[in-house]
Amino acid sequence: MTMRTGREGDETMNEDGGVSEQPTRPIPESEAEAERLAAEAQNQEPPTKEWWDDPRMPWRGKPGRADMWCIGLIIATGAYGLLTIPVRPWILGNFSAPARDYILACFSGSNIAMVDIGALSRVGQHQPLWWAAVIAASLTSIKFDWLWWWAGRLWGRGVIDMIAARSKWAARTAYWAESVARRFGGPAVFLVWFIPLLPSSIVYAFVGDARMSLRRFLFIDFLAGLVYRGLWMFLGYRMGEPAKDLVNQLAKYSLYLTIGGIIIVFIGVYRQQRRFATSQH
Repeated sequence: MTMRTGREGDETMNEDGGVSEQPTRPIPESEAEAERLAAEAQNQEPPTKEWWDDPRMPWRGKPGRADMWCIGLIIATGAYGLLTIPVRPWILGNFSAPARDYILACFSGSNIAMVDIGALSRVGQHQPLWWAAVIAASLTSIKFDWLWWWAGRLWGRGVIDMIAARSKWAARTAYWAESVARRFGGPAVFLVWFIPLLPSSIVYAFVGDARMSLRRFLFIDFLAGLVYRGLWMFLGYRMGEPAKDLVNQLAKYSLYLTIGGIIIVFIGVYRQQRRFATSQH
């Protein structure tokens, strides 16, 4: 698959060799330029009083039904992620192994659950459904990834700029992620699972903009999920008893972890509200 975005930002080559029109947006060529563009987007005033006519939005012009659905679902998944933070330690502390591990695998694709299942197998507690836990964790982990692919298909570089405009750190990591996606193309969907701190949403949006098919995107994403979760389970198997003891200790302090999760939720909501209020002035 060839991916190319013109320097003027008005053409994107798709898999079939066609060219799709995209809004004109500059492509940063360095981290410093990415941070500068992000700062400009944060300080730029909307040309009209319409809420949607804002340079920080991913689209250009009045959004249609698909735009509204996509941005609404992305916001909803962010809220879902915050609200489920305290649920995970609660499950860990209120169910015994291995039931808690399979519940966590289905609920959040937990790495801790993968480690615990592997450790249980090592110490003699055979887990015949370990493969089902890996599949469930992988499917759970990718359940919202298609939204960012869709966002890239709808808005092109607009969604990348929207993410980068959040902060200097966001601009820097967005630049790194886009560089990886531009260099590796489709395989970047696989690689992003194994590169810490790299925002996967940027890579997913990039390949969506490049017209990678949804079927191919989901296949690569799911395959990466299988390998990634499988490696955590293998790590637990290799560690054995120490890994099992570590998970039990986490379960012992699950109440405090739950309280910490609730605090994180409130901090996240507060920061979002503050950022929104600042953007209105």
